[in-house]
This record gives sequence, structure tokens and C-alpha cells, in this order.
Amino acid sequence: MSKPLEGIRVLEVAMYGFVPSAGAVLSDWGADVVKVEHAVTGDPQRGLRQVGAFKIEGDPNPNVEHANRGKRSIGVDMSVAEGREVVYDLARRADVFLTSFLPRARAKFGIDVDDIRAVNPGIIYARGSALGPRGLESDRGGYDMTAFWCRGGVAATVTPPGTEGMISPPGPAFGDTISGTNLAGGIAAALVKRERTGEPSIVDVSLLGSGLWSIGHTVALSAYQDKPMVAPVPGTHGAPTNPLSGLYATADERYLSFVMLQPAKFWADVCRHIDRPELADDPRFADAAKIAEHTAEAVRILREVIAKRTLAEWTERFATLAGPWAPVQDSRQVTADAQIRANEYLLDAGELELVSSPVQFDVTAPDLRPGPEFAAQTEEVLLELGLDWDRIIALKAAGAVA
Repeated sequence: MSKPLEGIRVLEVAMYGFVPSAGAVLSDWGADVVKVEHAVTGDPQRGLRQVGAFKIEGDPNPNVEHANRGKRSIGVDMSVAEGREVVYDLARRADVFLTSFLPRARAKFGIDVDDIRAVNPGIIYARGSALGPRGLESDRGGYDMTAFWCRGGVAATVTPPGTEGMISPPGPAFGDTISGTNLAGGIAAALVKRERTGEPSIVDVSLLGSGLWSIGHTVALSAYQDKPMVAPVPGTHGAPTNPLSGLYATADERYLSFVMLQPAKFWADVCRHIDRPELADDPRFADAAKIAEHTAEAVRILREVIAKRTLAEWTERFATLAGPWAPVQDSRQVTADAQIRANEYLLDAGELELVSSPVQFDVTAPDLRPGPEFAAQTEEVLLELGLDWDRIIALKAAGAVA
């Protein structure tokens, strides 16, 4: 099992989905991640049990497990002096300090860069924020819906004209998980830099910056053209000059997506696979220019033909299709996808099945472990710090630890 970060210690002081998902990725890569939660209330994410129509009863809670698998949890009250000392003791032996706390909260609890570097000058300090570390709004909080989806430009870009309001994200923690992976990558780069130069970094990733990055190509085009990208109205063919780049409905009301950016290269092969070989010699589709000129006619033909068979039938036929295509699948259907299973993109983690983080090393999936129960490893972690049971009991009595 390849674990490139084995031996790396991460101290995570964070809540909800974004920054903890970075810790989850680092754990997937082999790091020992100790999650600091409030000694009484824990991470508020643990209380999130209603997401749209989904209601979670009992434990394990998928909302917690996705971003916290493989970690150890310790309950600490950082408002108590003895609790802060526990955090400092953990920081002394850590390689990375990972936090979602905003500047004022970091100052209040004594966990800002200077505070942590005072006990461990070589530690990498990683921060996840809503709106970035600079500017007038750097101390404002936010969620992926506000900073990533809405303010980052994603919502407006995917919402077709005439839609009241906006298209919502595809599910909870969409921007959080993407941004967390960005943060984990930044931490990994900082570890390499420290290994080579001895210099520790401050790593910053924001939901706003990640949202902007996710539509970076679109933003570049919009800046170049001086106008926003406008989403196509549902039901229209997406590419006005290419019939082989768009959605087609099947007989069972499913959809498949063609994305063949060189239509002339693939046109004849598509015609053979849909049992219309004569279309390959049709003068309307003789070359790229003709295909572009007669796109509407080609789309009409393809729609009629593809609507006559089910997605399962087309999947079997298109197994040998040269050009890129894909079935449109929902969040339940992906769990039955043989290619997803072959690559172990879904793995067991205790009682739940979770999506593996997307990077694999040496063609090996990470070893997923379940997330910790609240404060479950408090005594274990304190004993590793060298505290005896008398001291641990005293910390509990003072309310410093769970």
C-alpha cells in the first residue's frame, strides 16, 4: 500500500466540510491526522443530519465520514489555558497545522501563525478561508454555496437564461471537497519545499479562489470577449457547429453525451455504430466545413436514431466507438459503474462506502478508514504526548479536554 505521507503528522483545528476534507485527503495519503474538536460540542458538522430530502438517523453519519475518514479525534476547549497548552503540545510534534478558523478567532484562541510558530518554528501553517487572506473581507466567513458557487461565478455560469434564481450545486460540500483537495495539494508542495530548503510555508486556499479556478477557462474567455459565458437553454444542442458534441436522449429517457471535438474524424464511425453507414457518404457531411454547415440536420438525424434504443443497448453498441462519449449518471447510478469499481474510486470505510480521494500512487487505491467518533482518541493522543493519567484526569476536571 503506497502511503507517500506516512510519518507526517497533521494537527487539524477545523470545522464543517472544506478544511477537514483537506485533512481527509492527507489521511488517505498516509498522514496521521489528529482532529481537534470542541470538548463539549464537537465539530458542528456532526449535527448536520438533514440535507435536502436526505435524513440521517444514527451513526455513522456520511456528512461527517466523507471529510473525516482516517483521523483521530481529541476534544479540547481552547478557551481554557490548559486546553491551549494541549494544542501547543500537539503542535510541537506536528509537521502541519491545518485550520479553518478566521483571523479574529485564531487570535482569540492563540492559534495564529506566530502563536504556533513560537512552539514549532518549522511547522507548515495551512489556512482555508471563504474569501482569501487579504482584502477588506478577509475576516468574513462563508460556505461553499456563498463563496465558491455564487460569488466565484459558478452558479451564474451554469444557470440558463430565463431561469428564476439560479441552478443549485449538485449536493452538499461540492465546493468544499474541491477546495479541500486544492488545500491538500498545497500542503504537499509545502512539505516538498521544506524538505529541500528547510523553510516552512504558510499555505492559503479559499473557497472563492477555488470556485474561480474551477471555471478558469470560462473566465479567461469571458475576459477576452468582454462578455459572460451564457449556459445553453435545456433541450438545445450545445455545439452550434458540431453534431457530435452534445446530449442525446435514449428510448428509456436516459441521456448520453458525445464530446468529439473533431467531428469529421469520427463521423463515419458513429454512422456505422448507429446502423446508418450511408450517412458517412452523404455530401452534407463530407468534411468538417460541411458538417458545421449542416449541424442542425445531423442533430435531428442523431436524435431520431438514438431515441429508438435504450441506454443499455447503446452502451453495448458504443463499447467499440472510437470517439469520447459517456452515459449521464446520477449519484446513485455511479455506484454501479464497472469502470468506477475497477479503479476503486468507491471503497469501504467501516460501515459506509465512501468516494476515495482522486489521486492514486503506484496504481494503488488508498486504504480508507472510518472517521472517528467524537473525542474518541483523546486519552490515546494525550498519552502519546507523554502525559500521565493524573495529568489527564486534571485536564478533564478543568474542562480543558473531553
